[in-house]
Amino acid sequence: MPGSGTARRGAPARLFAAGVACLLTAVLLAPAAADAGCGKTRHFTSTADAGMGQAPLAIGDSVLLGAAEETAAIGYDVDVRGCRQMAEGLDVLRKHARADGLPRVVVIALGSNSSVMRADVRTALRILGPDRILGLVTPREVRGTPYDDAATLRAAATSWPRRIALVDWVKHTRRHKGMTYSDGIHLTAAGQVAMARLLKAPLARVAPGATPPPSSGGTAGGGAQAP
Repeated sequence: MPGSGTARRGAPARLFAAGVACLLTAVLLAPAAADAGCGKTRHFTSTADAGMGQAPLAIGDSVLLGAAEETAAIGYDVDVRGCRQMAEGLDVLRKHARADGLPRVVVIALGSNSSVMRADVRTALRILGPDRILGLVTPREVRGTPYDDAATLRAAATSWPRRIALVDWVKHTRRHKGMTYSDGIHLTAAGQVAMARLLKAPLARVAPGATPPPSSGGTAGGGAQAP
């Protein structure tokens, strides 16, 4: 039949095109599926009065989610989502600034899902302005493997000591075992309690009678050149 050879020759091409389409669909859907596995944003309203009017704010990922209720119990409003990275955390900070204004203390507990750069800290400080305290929690990585994020945050706290309150979770977990599960990241019951206890430190920076730490350089930013 005159057309049969053409039809047979066209079949492989159609199969190839269908395969490419399936592959492209899988590639396009994979991020959405992964994002769905991370869960939706969850908000926990403070269940205690931190004594500073507007409740302090803690922004985090699935690590802080484990201690969300304990953190709310010491006065924080908590905004968490699994897999959250620093870029998203900064967007969340901006949204809170536009919607409700920002409290005197904001804690960012991110970095287990992506790197945290000094430029990210500068951006956070610019959003907060000079009269608020930024709490930074040093992040553990998968299996507890050390990366540069903790060093980056420690250096930033040294550069802007009057504006940053460092919560050195990495250092704490090296000294105290049993804070995380075998993945080295997510919190056990003991870790949940310990995390909330450490998050009291940024609140103490704005308590009545609190003495600000000495400046490391004497600039308007409380140390290095202000962001």
